[in-house]
Amino acid sequence: MNRTGILSVLLVFSLAVPITAQTSSSSSSSSSQEGSSSSNSTVQRRSVDAAGSAITLETSEALFTIAAGLNACGYNAELDRSLPVRAQIRTEMEHEIAQSQTAQDARSKLCDYIVGHQLAGALNLSQYISLALFTTQPPELTISVPETEMPPDSLQVVNVLPLLRTFAEATHLHVIWLKHRPDYEAAVARLHDPLTRVLLDTNIYLKQPVSSYDGRRFVILLEPLLSPAATNARIYGADYFVVTSPTAPAADATPADGGVRLDDLRHSYLHYEVEPLIYARASSTERLTPLLKTVQDAPIDFIYKNDIVALVTECLIKAIEARTMDVGFPKPKRPVNVRQRSEIDRYNQDLIDYERRAEIVRRRQVAGEMRQGWVLTEYLYNKLAQMESAGVSLKEDIGEMVYGMDVQHEVNHVKEIVFDKQSKRDVLAGARVSRPKPLPTGLDLGEMKLRKGDLDGAEAIAHQERAKSPDRALYLLARVDLMRHKPEDALEKFKKIVETSHDPETLAWAHIYLGRLYDTETEPERDEAVKEYKAALAISNLRMETRAAAEAGLKQPFGQKK
Repeated sequence: MNRTGILSVLLVFSLAVPITAQTSSSSSSSSSQEGSSSSNSTVQRRSVDAAGSAITLETSEALFTIAAGLNACGYNAELDRSLPVRAQIRTEMEHEIAQSQTAQDARSKLCDYIVGHQLAGALNLSQYISLALFTTQPPELTISVPETEMPPDSLQVVNVLPLLRTFAEATHLHVIWLKHRPDYEAAVARLHDPLTRVLLDTNIYLKQPVSSYDGRRFVILLEPLLSPAATNARIYGADYFVVTSPTAPAADATPADGGVRLDDLRHSYLHYEVEPLIYARASSTERLTPLLKTVQDAPIDFIYKNDIVALVTECLIKAIEARTMDVGFPKPKRPVNVRQRSEIDRYNQDLIDYERRAEIVRRRQVAGEMRQGWVLTEYLYNKLAQMESAGVSLKEDIGEMVYGMDVQHEVNHVKEIVFDKQSKRDVLAGARVSRPKPLPTGLDLGEMKLRKGDLDGAEAIAHQERAKSPDRALYLLARVDLMRHKPEDALEKFKKIVETSHDPETLAWAHIYLGRLYDTETEPERDEAVKEYKAALAISNLRMETRAAAEAGLKQPFGQKK
């Protein structure tokens, strides 16, 4: 066997291995759900039916109370663009404060706290929104989960809650809330239909079925006391939250977008729909890790430079947005009651001209995203075009999109890009706060060390874990052998795994690696390789990417250029 010839191709696939998924506890999500499911006097909820029962448009008295406290202490951002109800509530609070020394003292203490915990820019409001999402409704106003499960930024201001309780009681804030519930309900009603339309159009494009409740939620919270420019998105476990505020409509006009940034809401909803599809293939996505080196100088957040799954997810969302964007001019409408063939011919030509012009606009958008650092946007944009032509759903096509990528080709392509110096606004940038995942242990830690090139560390852990998980440990050791240019040793270990393993994914990948080793011998044993690929495919309940790898081996010898 050639000791070096196979390694250039096998090393890439040492990343494409099954890794046990780490999942975080959903206790805080469920707790927050309980907190937000109070009586109708505190929360108004409207299901966005076209998107599914887990998609809701809500208001929250807890969020109102925190926002009211901020307004009472000088939070004036975009006051002139807010709904009139914001100024009315501020006036009524001022009246209550002027009538009571107790209220004046309560506001003074509250404002001293807020000033003392002020952060720069958007981070200041962000910490209070994080707190509001995990605060029970008045009059309790206490955290709904243990502090260990609170968002980190909310802990910086959690001690504002006792001061808010006193302030709310002294200013009769609950009475003000009840008085203005019709204003809040009217804002919810204005947004409901345009929001439903946007989410329905998104589901139609992705070919996603109308969802039923699967333990995940997408919640839009409307709060007119906040700045209309301050859309805040949050992802906590399986729950997705977007907090937004409407802009005041022009006189005698009802804005088609409900007065909010529908693009921001749609972007967050795409995260809700796309992320589970990508994270379900996290182990296969790891083979794209070389792309992270190419974006280190791009003006994107730190997480996208160090988490390939996060980078792929955002790039796919950018690609979807480019393919479905408003290109700035109308699409021709097919004529009705056609009397002459020339009318259809003219329509067809207009449609061709439209698609040509629209593609120029979309490609310009894609190029801009690439310069920002979303380096897979162009690749995924092209793949989405193929998906549209095939008439399949994103869920059906996502495996081939990720697994079928020529990683080195994309790396070389990115090297030609000159990145922008500054980033564009991103609704999730700096606002995506998730509970940290547990640190990997045992063989999961060994897999991580292998991906990072720490072969000694991976080998040591594999030996430690052999008594607990002999097949997985041996599988890890076999890939360490490959990385150390010891294909004969790896071959023997993969053969032993095939004889002993009962785990479908480990067994299948052992067969696949054996097939690749046979394919890349100095004198290839193609018949033996085919047997191994077929053995892998004979295993039930394999992941899509595992089956795709075996099928690719059957189509042509591993490492052979197409």
